Amino acid sequence: MRTERANDELRTVKITRGFTEMTPGSVLIEMGRTRVLCTVSLDDEVPPWMRKSGGGWVTAEYSMLPGASPERIRRSSVNGGRTKEIQRLIGRSLRAAVDMEAMGPVTARIDCDVLQADGGTRTAAITGAWIALADAFDVWVAEGKMEKSPIKVNIAAISVGVVDGVAMLDLDYTEDVGADVDANVVMTGDGRLIEVQGTAEGDPFTREQLDAMLDFAGAGIESLVSMQNEARA
Repeated sequence: MRTERANDELRTVKITRGFTEMTPGSVLIEMGRTRVLCTVSLDDEVPPWMRKSGGGWVTAEYSMLPGASPERIRRSSVNGGRTKEIQRLIGRSLRAAVDMEAMGPVTARIDCDVLQADGGTRTAAITGAWIALADAFDVWVAEGKMEKSPIKVNIAAISVGVVDGVAMLDLDYTEDVGADVDANVVMTGDGRLIEVQGTAEGDPFTREQLDAMLDFAGAGIESLVSMQNEARA
């Protein structure tokens, strides 16, 4: 059982906008000891297979820097299966935030680099990248490159799990490696589900445990959306 925070409580969250200066959107998000730098670049072009659609595209890349964990991560490992799966998750999640038609023939390239990993890196990346994406669109609108922001809804994500038979929100690394169930939940700001990833590491979990995890995730994401809006206010 946790002692430093309640089972349904988020870790301390800190959001720093404009963390770097070379892209229109840049956010450092910290959740506990996990730190992820999210940057967004916008290009006046789309992939060849989208040129006839008239719409835009949102894509993402994710990596863990070599010093992100106690054991150095080899740079050659960044294109492994886990990395590709996380990149696709981030891209799918953020595309749900955008009106692609209103975006026009523009590609938003999201880069999420984990500076320090202590659990929940992919969910922190999604939550931070939404802010960076919204900021990038606002910059283009202000510069006259885009008529209006194509953002249509907030997107945030959080990890949940079952540890020693008890549902917990926002697992750190120690909790994650010892979890009976490990799950990630992505939702819109108005409470709709985008993705639920859940795996039993040992015994199968019950519907009641799933409901408890989803309830924790929903409340946690509601808090994160409020933080996103406060950060951008």
